[in-house]
Amino acid sequence: MLLSIVVPAYNEQEALPIFYRETVKVLKGMECGYEFVFVNDGSKDETLSVLKELSEKDENVTYLSFSRNFGKEAAMYAGFCNAKGDFVTVMDADLQDPPALLPEMLKKIRENNCDSVAVRRENRKGEPPVRSFFAKLFYKLINKISDADIVDGARDFRMMKREMIDAIVEMSEYNRFSKGIFGWLGFNTEWISYRNVERVAGETKWSFWKLFKYSVDGIVNFSQVPLTVVSVSGVIMTFVAFFMIIFVIVRRLVFGDPVAGWASLVCIITFIGGIQLFCMGIIGQYVAKTYMEAKNRPHYIIAETNRDGVKKVN
Repeated sequence: MLLSIVVPAYNEQEALPIFYRETVKVLKGMECGYEFVFVNDGSKDETLSVLKELSEKDENVTYLSFSRNFGKEAAMYAGFCNAKGDFVTVMDADLQDPPALLPEMLKKIRENNCDSVAVRRENRKGEPPVRSFFAKLFYKLINKISDADIVDGARDFRMMKREMIDAIVEMSEYNRFSKGIFGWLGFNTEWISYRNVERVAGETKWSFWKLFKYSVDGIVNFSQVPLTVVSVSGVIMTFVAFFMIIFVIVRRLVFGDPVAGWASLVCIITFIGGIQLFCMGIIGQYVAKTYMEAKNRPHYIIAETNRDGVKKVN
C-alpha cells in the first residue's frame, strides 16, 4: 500500500526542510509505503533548490517545477495527476496541516470504509476578526446557493482513496475550486477537527484581496444563483420604472404638477446605472470563465522534474 503526499509550494524555502523532517518522522511509524509529490509553483526563492536536495537524499521525493506561477489550484491538480498512491493526501508546506493527524486519517479511511477523511479547524483563533467574519459569511453563502457541500473551517488537507482522486482528475475544468470539487463529488467523507496552528516559517501568500478573489471564483464556479439574481433584479426594476412612468403621467394630467427636481432625477439615474453596472459585472465574471474554458489552455506547464514519464503539459 502506497500513500502519496501532494505538497504545493510557493516561496517556501524556509518551511520545506522542517515540513519534510516532521512528516517523515510520522510516516516512518505508519504501516505503509510513501512518496512525496512536491509541486514548485513558480517560486522566486530557493524552493526548487531545496526540493532538489531533498530528492537527492530521499528516493521517495518527487518534485514537479512549473515554468511560472500557475496558482495553488493548478499545483494541486498537477500533484493529483502524478500521484501513484492507493491513498493520496494534499498538505500545505507551512505545517498548518499537522502531519501528526496522518495516522488517524489512514486508520479512519481503512476501518470505516469511507472514501476520504478531511480536516477542519475548530476555530479561527489567530486570524484577524474581519477576515474571520468574511470567511464564515462565505461558507454560509456558498452552501445556500450551490450544490457543493463545503464545511466551515475546512482545509484542503484530506486523505482520499484512489477512486476519488481519479474522479477529481477527470474533472479537468480550467477554473478550479478544489473545496467545491471535493464537496460536489459526493463521496463519503468523515471529518477530523483540530485547533488552528500557526505557520512554522515564512509568510502567508494569501492576502485579503486574494482570498476575496478566491471566494468569488468559488461562487461563480459552483452556482448560477448570481445570474438568477441579476435576472430578477432586471424584472423588478422594469416593473418599478413602468409604474413610476404611469404615476408621473397621471400626476401631470390630474393635478397639473410639472415634474420638478433634477437632483432627485440624477440620484435615480445614478442608482439604476450602478445596479446595471453591478449586474453586468456579475455576467462578465461568467463570460470570462467561459472564455478561459473555451481557450482550452493547459492547467500547468512543468519545466523541470526528477521523475520519468511525467506529462509536462496538462
